[in-house]
Amino acid sequence: MSQVHVTRRYRFCAAHRLHTDLLSPQENWAVFGKCNNPNGHGHNYVVLVTIISGTPQGVGTIERLDHIVNDTIIERFDHHDLNGDPAFAVLTTTGENLVKVIWEILQPLLPAGSLRKIGVIETRDNYFEYAGST
Repeated sequence: MSQVHVTRRYRFCAAHRLHTDLLSPQENWAVFGKCNNPNGHGHNYVVLVTIISGTPQGVGTIERLDHIVNDTIIERFDHHDLNGDPAFAVLTTTGENLVKVIWEILQPLLPAGSLRKIGVIETRDNYFEYAGST
């Protein structure tokens, strides 16, 4: 059976510092450079949520998806420091980890099999995509 996917775009602004306690200050600077600034820095993130549309396992309505994403992702991360979020207590706040955290938050809230992928645009040049564990 063929499937149609729909992708919705969401935005939030958040700060973070790329840093891990597993490395020395010098090693953190060598790995993360200016993104290891103790004062952090911010991004205007774009989150792309792709779901199956028009099938029984689909989310149902775009409005329902918007409600879920706004309540669980945007409200949680917008104008916050990602380093202070419990999801990043043992994770570095990289784009790779952020896209996986967003998947892990949304996947159980949507009908089984309806979430296809999450994309996160962090900067003009950095895009991260996750389609679940294989």
